[in-house]
Amino acid sequence: MSAPATQMTSIVTCPNCGRRNRVPAVASSIPRCGNCHQALQWVVDAGDDDFTEVVERAPVPVLVDMWATWCGPCRMVSPALERIATDRRGRIKLVKVDVDKAPRLSQVFQIRAVPTLMVWRDGQLLARQPGAAPEPMLRQWLDDALSAGQAGSGDQPGKDDR
Repeated sequence: MSAPATQMTSIVTCPNCGRRNRVPAVASSIPRCGNCHQALQWVVDAGDDDFTEVVERAPVPVLVDMWATWCGPCRMVSPALERIATDRRGRIKLVKVDVDKAPRLSQVFQIRAVPTLMVWRDGQLLARQPGAAPEPMLRQWLDDALSAGQAGSGDQPGKDDR
């Protein structure tokens, strides 16, 4: 059995001062460097047992990457997502969900293609996109999703644009 999300941490090197920091999977505020107090990249894993706690209760918008270890496009898009999380540290959280280790989430979200990306804010699903895309398109999609979410658009979140 895995540790509760409240106990899970990852180690992140501060891009400002180079100090290594523990970053919790769940926190009520954004993670900051213990040395220079700059915002840190927030990239964590989640699964069936802790998705709600890790994603829906985050204090910043969350970019969820539903991926699989065997998926070539997932491996191609992962570095782009991590660059986005680094560039927007303090403003977004990147949560990676291995669909093979999270069968209930895969069923709940009807994952038919990997990667599938989702944007969440305040426990609400704002947008969903199946398949890999180039980094500039991912950035634009994220910006559009967050802008639409702020405006409270009438779009139905979670619907694929196919």
